[in-house]
Amino acid sequence: MPRFPASGLLQKKSAGEKITCLTAYDAFTSNVLEDAGLDIILVGDSLGNVVLGYPDTRQVTIEDMIRHTAAVRRGARNSFITADLPYFTVSSGTDQIKKDSLSLINQAGADAVKIEGVFDLEAIKELAALGINVMGHLGYLPQSCSRPALTGRDAESAKKLGEEALLLQQAGVFAIVLELVEENTASAISKSLNIPTIGIGSGKDCDGQVLVTNDIAGLTFGKVPGFAKKYDDLGNRLKACVKSFVSDVKRSS
Repeated sequence: MPRFPASGLLQKKSAGEKITCLTAYDAFTSNVLEDAGLDIILVGDSLGNVVLGYPDTRQVTIEDMIRHTAAVRRGARNSFITADLPYFTVSSGTDQIKKDSLSLINQAGADAVKIEGVFDLEAIKELAALGINVMGHLGYLPQSCSRPALTGRDAESAKKLGEEALLLQQAGVFAIVLELVEENTASAISKSLNIPTIGIGSGKDCDGQVLVTNDIAGLTFGKVPGFAKKYDDLGNRLKACVKSFVSDVKRSS
């Protein structure tokens, strides 16, 4: 069972304190994030694109998630760690969702699992009844949509997102990621819920923010999302380091 309850995150929303969340896929990165005082470390299925070189997140397996979540736990012994349930798990029904969630919690050391969409509310209810922390995810759903797109821009879609958020809250999730949700819609949803929202490309009024660590550090292959502020350029700094090594070795021969 989870070592850390999610109640502290609910208290942060009540106190108006913003929640911080970044991704990690290995022990070194998670250790850095823990030392920096992050609220949530997310082992996202984005590891497929960022680490494993897959074209999308659908290629990520539960074995991948277990292996990388366990590595993150070894690097961050005292952090609240949430792990994504991969596409195959979520699309395989309630029994598979429960089985793989228990593996991520009991075998890999996660404190919570994250499920995209409202495709299986019954599974979320059953997990919550077992005492498993579940995070929801609405808006742009990478497992379902091939191309990122802003959601909730018109009254009808905004209403639908609001209704889905309430359904997730009623099912027992402790927080909801809002990805690429129009800013006013995300703000309205955040105010309507008792549980916190964690925004990614959804404006400043969400109760917290999550980004991919590699994006903000300059360690991403290809294009970085426009909403991801780049705080450093570690990729080019690492390249310069490697070039210096190569030069030193060549000169010594």
